[in-house]
Parts: sequence; structure tokens; C-alpha cells
Amino acid sequence: MRELDIEARGLTKVFANGVVAVKDLDLAVDRGSVYGLIGRNASGKTTALRLLMGLLHANQGEARVLGWSMWEAPRSARQCVAYVSQTHRLPGGMSLEELSRCLKRVNARLDPGHARALARDWALPWTRTIGSLSNGEQRRAGLLLAFASRPTVLVLDEPAAGFDLVARREFMEQILDVITRRDGCTVLLSTHIIGDLERMADHIGIMDRGRLALSIPLEDFLNQIKRVQVIFDAEEAPAGFVIPGALNTSRAGAVFNAIVRWTSGSELEVLRASANARVQVFPIGLEEIFVELFGKVNRADGGFLPNDTDQDIQ
Repeated sequence: MRELDIEARGLTKVFANGVVAVKDLDLAVDRGSVYGLIGRNASGKTTALRLLMGLLHANQGEARVLGWSMWEAPRSARQCVAYVSQTHRLPGGMSLEELSRCLKRVNARLDPGHARALARDWALPWTRTIGSLSNGEQRRAGLLLAFASRPTVLVLDEPAAGFDLVARREFMEQILDVITRRDGCTVLLSTHIIGDLERMADHIGIMDRGRLALSIPLEDFLNQIKRVQVIFDAEEAPAGFVIPGALNTSRAGAVFNAIVRWTSGSELEVLRASANARVQVFPIGLEEIFVELFGKVNRADGGFLPNDTDQDIQ
């Protein structure tokens, strides 16, 4: 039986202006996993996280973290959950030393000694005021305080947004290092920087226009998605030719290029049997998949994976 630390069922949020930010969201995050939630800007990721954290009321559906609605959870349960938003701001007039001591009074799990050790490891000033730190250092400080409570569940919303390439890589390595030091920490990470997830996540969810279009182990997803090229010897391809499992297809005369999702392992044999042509298959990374599906296709029917919209694939 699955042990879930984060679960949402039928979660829907409609704002006062009529915008449907999240619709019928079903989400399941296994205990101890690192779950990457991805999607384009305005796909509903941040709203979904705020609903999970009890910072927004849902119009319908329910969300539970560690078995509790965050609206009703006792302090002991809420202290096990750490959330760092992309707009997180710390008191500028306090130092990390002062702030960790202050937060200890409201969160018994926070360990100032652990906070100080992280500050040393991350080269963050311990006694300087937070307002005197750079924007990147302030972002690190917020994450440091979240880790200092040794959370059971850690929720991060665009933690490396705005960092340059080098700073982002260092920042994500720091996150990964702390996560892997401990057993049982469940992480839900929302980001549009897809390359970071391939080194961290073991499961991904793809949000598209407020819905969870796909939820799948990352390794399975990368094994299923391929780039396929079909080259016919004739100047034109046979009428009605299609590539099985194609998510999008481009054509130049007798040459077809497609991004496919093959789940059974038999699709390649079917393709070769149905087409008197050269067939080439290439692996493709998560970032390239994301660009291909979201950057080049604007599906009129509102979904990017037509056969799997709203399904949770285990």
C-alpha cells in the first residue's frame, strides 16, 4: 500500500475574476520521494502549492499534507512542513542568528545549531543583517531556515528563479546535498527550470492550464519519450501515414519528424512494419521534451498529451 505525504483530490480554484487557476487536480506524492511539478508560467503550479499549504481556500476538492488539511492541522503537524515560496521575504533588520533564535520560539523543531552549520557550509553571513545580503543570499537564507527545522515535508516554489546559471547550479546542489543527507524527507518542487529536475526528481507531474496532465516516474517518462525520424525513399509519403504514439509531428516532403510516447515497446515494430522507409529513433532529455511539447505546439483542445490528460500513471 502506498504511503502518501501529500495528496489532493478534485482540487479546484477559481478566482473572483473568473480565472480558473486549478481544475480537478489529483496529486499524490509518495513518502520520501522528490516530486518535480513542472509547467509553463500560469499553468497553475504556484496556486496548487498555495492550496496545499492552506494559504488559499479551494472552491472544491480537498488537500492533505501528512494526513491533515493545513487549515485544520495542529501545530505539531504544521511544524513538520516547510514551505519556501518564490516571493519569500525575511525581516531585513535581523541576522540569521537572531532570526533562528526567534523562530525557535514558535517552532520547536528548528535547530539553531543546524542553521549555523548550514550557514557555514553555504558561506552565508551569520551575524550580518539579512537586509544587507544580496538577493541570492537572501533566497539561500530562506531555504536555510526551512532546512533548519529538519522538515518531514519540504515544499519549494521556484527556489532558483532569478539566479544566473552558475549560482543556480550551486544552489540546486546545496538543496540536493541536504535532501540526500536525510532519510524520509518528502520534497515537492515546482520549477520551470527543467534541467534541474533531471538531477533531483524521481517523479514528475506536468501541469497544463490548471490540470495535472501527467504524473509518472521520471525514469519511465524519459524511457517512453523519443524523437523519431521516418524517411521515405519516394518523394512523397503514403497518403494518411501517421507515426504511432506521436505527440507532435512535422513534415518536410517525404521526411517525418515526431516526438512520440511509446509505452508498450511494440510501437517501433508496428511503425517499421507499416512504413517502407528508414526509421531512426533518438533519445531526448527532459528539457528538450518540455520545449518540444510546450514551446512549439499550441493545441486547440487545451491538452498537451491527448491520450493521458488528467491521468495519474504509476
